[in-house]
Amino acid sequence: MLGKGMPLDEILSSMSMVAEGVVTTKSIYHLKNKLNVQMPITDEIYQVLFDEKPPAKAIIDLMTRDLK
Repeated sequence: MLGKGMPLDEILSSMSMVAEGVVTTKSIYHLKNKLNVQMPITDEIYQVLFDEKPPAKAIIDLMTRDLK
């Protein structure tokens, strides 16, 4: 549903099941920032879920980022 452009809040309100990973993504995102750890996949997933970044853009940004 995210890939089709539906916002997270609409997806969650339409589900009768638990959307695994949503709460975990938010928690690990804040923890990695607190510990100053680079986690580019987590960054992109967070932006898709909570900042309304288009999934296709997140994939492009992840795959074309500078390697470390």
